[in-house]
Amino acid sequence: MAVVIPDEIFSATHLSENELKQEIALMLFSKDKLTLAQAAKLAGTDRLSFHHLLASRKIPLHYDVADLEHDVKTLRDLGRL
Repeated sequence: MAVVIPDEIFSATHLSENELKQEIALMLFSKDKLTLAQAAKLAGTDRLSFHHLLASRKIPLHYDVADLEHDVKTLRDLGRL
């Protein structure tokens, strides 16, 4: 799916195409509409770089008790705990 942004709207942002994608990815992640991996892909960066970008903007990661339990189970299944 392609999203078309009229040139005059795009120009009004004073952002490059990559910067605009990054801003959209940050907004969608902060609203819990995209996962970290999805947002990083939209922003055109790897997860670690996107994580650093989130931290620089003081946008918290979405990591709750269920995520922790899932990670602990995965580590146990892999024999690392």
